[in-house]
Amino acid sequence: MGIFDELGGKWRSLPRWKQAAALLLALLVGVAGYFLLRDPGDRKVEVVAAENEDLSRPEELVVYVAGAVNRPGIQRLPAGSRIADAIEGAGGPTGEADLEGLNLAQRLSDGMRIHVPRRGQPPNGAPSTGKVNINTASAAELEKLPGIGPTLAQRIVEYREKNGPFRKVEDLRKVKGIGERKFRELRERVEV
Repeated sequence: MGIFDELGGKWRSLPRWKQAAALLLALLVGVAGYFLLRDPGDRKVEVVAAENEDLSRPEELVVYVAGAVNRPGIQRLPAGSRIADAIEGAGGPTGEADLEGLNLAQRLSDGMRIHVPRRGQPPNGAPSTGKVNINTASAAELEKLPGIGPTLAQRIVEYREKNGPFRKVEDLRKVKGIGERKFRELRERVEV
């Protein structure tokens, strides 16, 4: 007696519901195997965006460059551009420009305003209030604040480069190393 004869005899001795369950299981395994093992080139994937949802990043950024540049105004730049690219797009800095307070390597975000100060003018173009602007100050300028050393100044710069400009002075508390006590010391000496 061959192995198939022996299996056939065992199969016929099973109750009908067990035979049906075994056939259904075999069918499910076959269908699952087909979908898992077929050529990925056969698969069609369709991405459907929810209403009013843009899944792509903008290919073009629109920024406004003002101050000590040769051609102030709106600049259209490719995504991933830096502040230096925006200044060059505006004809480059004038001879009286003070680029020291700007982070020329900072990535641009759509709708950003960049002010290139003239020598002796605060980076944001406003009259000086005696406060340090935490969105435009260099690490060296931040170190002049009480309780801010080189490490903490660099953390502030890195935080705004990673997360964008501070929206309010209180956002300084989000920087590692600035607790409530240190923030109270800084509150009246900084601005956005």
